[in-house]
Amino acid sequence: MKKKYTSVGCKIIIWIFIFFLFLINETFAKENKRLNAFLSYTTFSSPETGPYIETYLTVEGTSVNYVKNENDKFQATIQVIFLFRKDAEIINYDKYELNSPLLDDTLAINFNFIDQQRYSLDSGNYEFEIQIWDKNNKGKPFVNIQPLLIDFPADKISVSGIQLVSSYEKTIEPGIFSKNGFDIVPYIFTFYPEKINKITFYSEIYRTEEMLGAGQKYLISYYLIPVGQEKPLSKYVSYKKETTARVNILFSEFNISELPSGNYYIVVEAKDQQNNLIALNRAFFMRSNPGIQLKIDDINQLDVTNTFVSGIGNRDTLMEFIRFLEPISTEQEKSFASVHLNSSDLWTMQKFFYKFWTDRNEIGPEKAWINYLTEVNKVNYAYSTQIQKGFETDRGRTYLKYGPPNAISESYNEPATYPYEIWHYYVLRDGQRNKKFIFYTKDVVTNDFALLHSDVTGEISNYRWQYMLYQRVDPGFDIDQGATRDPWGGNSKKYFDLPR
Repeated sequence: MKKKYTSVGCKIIIWIFIFFLFLINETFAKENKRLNAFLSYTTFSSPETGPYIETYLTVEGTSVNYVKNENDKFQATIQVIFLFRKDAEIINYDKYELNSPLLDDTLAINFNFIDQQRYSLDSGNYEFEIQIWDKNNKGKPFVNIQPLLIDFPADKISVSGIQLVSSYEKTIEPGIFSKNGFDIVPYIFTFYPEKINKITFYSEIYRTEEMLGAGQKYLISYYLIPVGQEKPLSKYVSYKKETTARVNILFSEFNISELPSGNYYIVVEAKDQQNNLIALNRAFFMRSNPGIQLKIDDINQLDVTNTFVSGIGNRDTLMEFIRFLEPISTEQEKSFASVHLNSSDLWTMQKFFYKFWTDRNEIGPEKAWINYLTEVNKVNYAYSTQIQKGFETDRGRTYLKYGPPNAISESYNEPATYPYEIWHYYVLRDGQRNKKFIFYTKDVVTNDFALLHSDVTGEISNYRWQYMLYQRVDPGFDIDQGATRDPWGGNSKKYFDLPR
């Protein structure tokens, strides 16, 4: 059953927990139209009515078919089905139609149209199924299934998810986009191209008054940090002193015109008066900014005399060590290494190597490097192929970037699938929980397992991964199907759900 809400003032506690983006590209036969729709969702909670999920669907106006209605106007219609399952039981669902604006003609379409829906769900783990298709076309629906977590602890301070914002203005007449005096239009994507020079975000902190006491002071800090690093970027750190309340609001932005290309998190933290971390949340985003690069001048100002890198005097050895860094490097570091280091002198290479490790551990860069080199040697031994060293393979990169998995399910002899491995991480270094990687190979003798699917933010996501495994016996599978079951003798779904 669908349950509607109105977001007015502070009466609604907005809890944005997961930000998810997928691009729906469904090809249709009629007029060769291709439906381009973008979906994001967030989870919220209201003190009065409990938790719910809010979905945002944007449809590209030029990608749909328009037909005339009884008023002699053109209109497109998108059909949508949402299903929320918990332990194979449908807990909530909806089927509805999204109509485009009415048009006099379809010769100059230059708009997208957006829809928002809300659904009541209790805390827990769900399977969220989305089906979407153009009503005026005979193509099959696009079907996608995603895991969904709704988590609202009643006995802890918590930071809401971080909503990325496209635009906002003061509320004149409250509506479904209204939050605490503003009409906030979400930024549905996690990608920020070069032409966008700021990142705006909204978040809330909950239960500080209940847990710390009325009238108490505490600190909110928020910053940007590259994925895989532990140190925030000094240019992108801000603070806000707050007094405890039922809900505290953080609505801010960073100028990212000089932020290099790469993968990042926006992090929001709450700390008490003793500087103890009491709550934290983060949101992933990707930045493309090719005009900002690490420059030789940024390296040359460093002095590496009497540091651990000054003892690495062989250029070929140091070049190999720098190649080892690629799995944990930022895009800017990868670009610099690719462009400059093959032609640079030993001194420049030493400075780059030293900067790399001081950026990650300013107090103990040498120890950090030695610990990492130990892990590189492990993956080179375990995952090397005839043409690649272990650190260059998908499994090696994953191991070095995320650490050893908590469990590995290996299946090399199932009758209907290619050999595969499923890696399960209970908690990643960046806080993501219950994450998995699926690797497969068409020839186990080569030891070359490619990454097929992962539910980790920023990694390859292919929720039809089982079909790829089954191509061994069924090369003509229908990619328009939804979920699939394991064939006889298959264990891939069982191992994915419950890794051994």
